[in-house]
Amino acid sequence: MSLVQSRSKAENAQGRRRERRDAERRCAAFMPAAELREKIGEDRRQNADRRRNPFRRWRRVRLGGLPVVVVDRTTTAKVMVDHALRRRGLWRYPAYLTSTNGEVTHACANDRGTRSLFMQADAIHADGMPHVFVSRLRCKAALPERVATTDLFDAVNEEAERRGASIYMLGATEEVSALAAEVVQKRFPKLNIVGRRNGFFESLEAEKQVCEEIAALCPDILWVSMGVPREQEFVIRNRNRLTSIGVIKTSGGLFDFVSGTKPRAPAWMQRAGLEWLWRAALEPRRLGWRYVRTNPSALYLLLTKSD
Repeated sequence: MSLVQSRSKAENAQGRRRERRDAERRCAAFMPAAELREKIGEDRRQNADRRRNPFRRWRRVRLGGLPVVVVDRTTTAKVMVDHALRRRGLWRYPAYLTSTNGEVTHACANDRGTRSLFMQADAIHADGMPHVFVSRLRCKAALPERVATTDLFDAVNEEAERRGASIYMLGATEEVSALAAEVVQKRFPKLNIVGRRNGFFESLEAEKQVCEEIAALCPDILWVSMGVPREQEFVIRNRNRLTSIGVIKTSGGLFDFVSGTKPRAPAWMQRAGLEWLWRAALEPRRLGWRYVRTNPSALYLLLTKSD
């Protein structure tokens, strides 16, 4: 076979392959935006933007079976405000931050639903000194400190006041909520508190309406203080309704401590990891049996499911 014939045969084969490829190529038909949203269920802009999420880039260690971020309180406060300000007007899923302690460690190990709520968070902080102690013994990277939510709240408010970020306080009873907001405003007079509300709803429809009201106020940071797992369920259930918010942080009984309704443990008990004992002494009927039941389990999990 001559060189010309070989070249001609190769060109014909290449042409057939091109025709077959073009015939099999998938083409996307035009679809109006409204019809597309109806088809996929939600606008793509509401999807979690993980590529530019700084909380997802933090280092993690496994403590009690949960991925806990290795970061201190000051860095957390700065990044929370940075991210919230950068997200203004972008209509994205808000970042969702939560915390773990002994009770949470026990609950996540024994209830798949609760574990799922926490695993969907962008970051889980350690709000318990036992987690810090165990990280120093069992993990390649030790936690720098305990990131207690009450202390983080003050650090974030200080940063937000200085840089013009706004907050909304949701949770606790009406009396405690009002008192906590008053205390915060006195402590940080230039902080923009766009609103506050108690954490109880008559129905899911009422909850939806409250979310719409909060979204309309466009706070940069939303603090949700309803207790585990109610606050995590609230965030997951309503994240798509709160896309005007930059960061949501669950905060347990935060407003009780901020308002002064419940006193915090002495500093030495906090450093020694004995704050649970202080709280049990204050509320023995409500917390005594709970800690007796969950603390041994949490300690076992921390010692066996950490690396």
